[in-house]
Amino acid sequence: MPWPVRPPDRGPREEVSRGSAAGSAFDTDTLRQGIEGTTAATLLRLYADDAEIRVIDRNSQPSHPKILRGRDEIGAMLDDVYSRDMTHKLENCVIQGDSAAFSESCRYPDGVRVLAESMITLRDGKISEQIMIQAWDE
Repeated sequence: MPWPVRPPDRGPREEVSRGSAAGSAFDTDTLRQGIEGTTAATLLRLYADDAEIRVIDRNSQPSHPKILRGRDEIGAMLDDVYSRDMTHKLENCVIQGDSAAFSESCRYPDGVRVLAESMITLRDGKISEQIMIQAWDE
């Protein structure tokens, strides 16, 4: 069964899968360390040099997503995010072969929350493509 289903009345799951992609070093623990870390450097190491992220949110609609290409652009975005006073938590992650999906929740000190859902493609244990859909509290 590739996509486990959460049993009813049990609340959010910490992790759905602890697998790794094609025998690589990429797994939920590695992703958790990157997301929940305090600097962008840990998370940036998970991306391939030529990685691409498409961001869809209230500012970048599906027909015109924000596209970040390469580790320099991705690193600049991550540096901006991790310079903010907020917490990040990996909520769920499923890895199947060279694909993974995960949910990340973030919270600012004033209580504003952000939820991001990502679908990623892996190559040689690194993220090569990512589609991220984000939503914020108003």
